[in-house]
Amino acid sequence: MQTIPTHTSLVAVGDSFTEGMSDLLPDGSYRGWADLLAARMAARTPGFRYANLAVRGKLIGQIVDEQVEVAAAMRADVVTLVGGLNDALRPKCDMGRVRGLLTEAVERLTPSCGQLVLMRSPGRRGPVLERFRPRMEELYACIDELAEKHGALVVDLYGAPSLGDPRLWDADRLHLTAEGHRRVAEAVWQALGYEPEDPEWRTPMAATLPPGWITRRVADARFARQHLLPWIGRRLTGRSSGDGRPPKRPELLPYADLDPVLPPDLELS
Repeated sequence: MQTIPTHTSLVAVGDSFTEGMSDLLPDGSYRGWADLLAARMAARTPGFRYANLAVRGKLIGQIVDEQVEVAAAMRADVVTLVGGLNDALRPKCDMGRVRGLLTEAVERLTPSCGQLVLMRSPGRRGPVLERFRPRMEELYACIDELAEKHGALVVDLYGAPSLGDPRLWDADRLHLTAEGHRRVAEAVWQALGYEPEDPEWRTPMAATLPPGWITRRVADARFARQHLLPWIGRRLTGRSSGDGRPPKRPELLPYADLDPVLPPDLELS
């Protein structure tokens, strides 16, 4: 008989991926995989507590400086840490520094929580990310090594065929859709030892006819105008979509007592 986990608290640390972009709700708030996971865990455990410290646009150094100590002090049963990919996707990136900061975060969080969860973040198929694949894979190799050394769980989203499908990514091509976030929540849920609710989350969606050449070019032009150019502009000026934005769930509170999340800024991280 399978033992049912009894986790009583969850703290999520990271950037826009963990904040929940682009899982947009009708009221203008973002949900995302961490909120979905917390809701499932809360349904199993009365008094379950949840905090989400993630803020869009944060680099791994900012995550270490602004979130790690706060999360460690909460001493939660489960802490999820996803960071470093924003660094790896920048034109200039010191991967040695990224690895060092990620190591610092893991070493600080591991003794302060019951279970640390790391992730190999998903990667959308397409030419834009191809130039960054070596950095991404270097980051994920570091994550695997840290997990083995410190007893953390690794959720391999990068290796899941379903999450490479462009249909599971928003128009900005950097953030998952609601269905993508649902699959990530399922992946973490299973990694924590809960009985699967969707055993086929890795299975790709049914094939459909690809859009025509004109439709793709129109979509590319819209993407460049609405998302890519503003993103480049922020990088050139040293700004971030998360500047001045507080976490949406800054305190470890009973899940039922949580306030609604903040309205989105609808910008790339």
